[in-house]
Amino acid sequence: MNWGRLFLRILILVVASVAGEVVGVRLGVSAVGGLLGLSTMATLWALREEWRSLRLIDWLKRDSDAPAPSLPGRWGDIAYHAEKALRVRERELAAAHADQAQFLQAFEATPNGVMLLDSAHHVVWCNGVAADHLGLDPVRDRLQPVTNLVRQPLFVDHLLGGDYEEPLLIGSPRHHGSLSILIRRYAADRLIVLLQDVSAREQADAMRREFVSHVSHEIRTPLTVLSGFVETMQALDLDRSERDRILGLMRQQSQRMQSLVSDLLVLARLEGSPRPAVDRWVELDGLLVRIEAEVRSVSAGRHRILFPPSTHLVLAGQESELHSAIGNLVLNAVRYTPDGGDIRIEAAVNPDGQALVSVQDSGIGIAREHIPRLTQRFYRVDPSRSRETGGTGLGLAIVKHAIQRHGGELLIGSELGRGSRFSLRIPSARVKVVGLHDGTPTSQSSVQSVGESDH
Repeated sequence: MNWGRLFLRILILVVASVAGEVVGVRLGVSAVGGLLGLSTMATLWALREEWRSLRLIDWLKRDSDAPAPSLPGRWGDIAYHAEKALRVRERELAAAHADQAQFLQAFEATPNGVMLLDSAHHVVWCNGVAADHLGLDPVRDRLQPVTNLVRQPLFVDHLLGGDYEEPLLIGSPRHHGSLSILIRRYAADRLIVLLQDVSAREQADAMRREFVSHVSHEIRTPLTVLSGFVETMQALDLDRSERDRILGLMRQQSQRMQSLVSDLLVLARLEGSPRPAVDRWVELDGLLVRIEAEVRSVSAGRHRILFPPSTHLVLAGQESELHSAIGNLVLNAVRYTPDGGDIRIEAAVNPDGQALVSVQDSGIGIAREHIPRLTQRFYRVDPSRSRETGGTGLGLAIVKHAIQRHGGELLIGSELGRGSRFSLRIPSARVKVVGLHDGTPTSQSSVQSVGESDH
């Protein structure tokens, strides 16, 4: 307590009382003089206090950002503590708003849709992904009933039903595809709606089911043939020639299944292993020599096959994958080129440093509408002919995966009756040109160069 202030106030009251008494004596009413002085002083005191309180109230009402008025006495103390409490509250609110903004920014950054609803299902907030999924405007549609904005019966029934244990799957109102919607309660009566585009997942599941179906079909056919031949050999007394014929057919079907399993394993390895290193170099000439020996064995002299005498190229990557990519292209050319046809393998470097390894044949060619689907697994332009030639339907899928893992591209050009050209374009970072004798790098002009028009 401020004793100085208390003493001053008592002194003022005493002075006021004495002054009132003096005035009363002068007026001949000394009995009430003291009371008159006191009442006069009290009135003045009350007016002063009212004026100070009005200044404080005016500050609180008018502008809390301005400093508190400078007032004497207890009103100054009240103003000081009120301003102090107000500033603390403002800092707490600012921190809360900053935390809320950070949470909303985190929701905005998530790849999934997030929408907040109040107890009456009004949109309190939604991020851009949710707005895109549901066709909303994050600003315009705020505080609107979500059931007025998203009118799909499945969604409305699920929201109003109140049973949110299982996610809801609906068609996207704005895009082709499917949305998974998960609703959870928070803050007692509010809802958070989580949306995820599951179109890619459903497509992957469909592709997986289709893949399993294709594999089952491809394996079931030779197994059925083998089973039939085994039963025939067990039930009938066959002569040697007939027995040898059946054993030959059984061997063909076994080789077909073996090729299929081998190609499936190659695809699985390509999809599950890390990308090939850029510091492991493979000589293309040695690779082509091995591929040539394999291909000439399969062709058995039925085609005119021309390999380049020397490419002087080394490629960075996985040798087995490059072997699979180039080898599959050459083997396909042998399979689909009639006897007596021409097959030409070329290797060149573009002006931009990219390598181009091409296989040109004079085979039956491919209609334009089939070309975009050639690299799909088990896709065949002519299924019966493909099986007759020993193809598994996975060769070009392997080629595509292998070259893409090296950062390259498979280019296809074909015309019915005029043959096909399959090219592997390899990025310049994985290509080196070496000298003929000392093995040192040379300029790219030392090998054949092709322009973009040759693609």
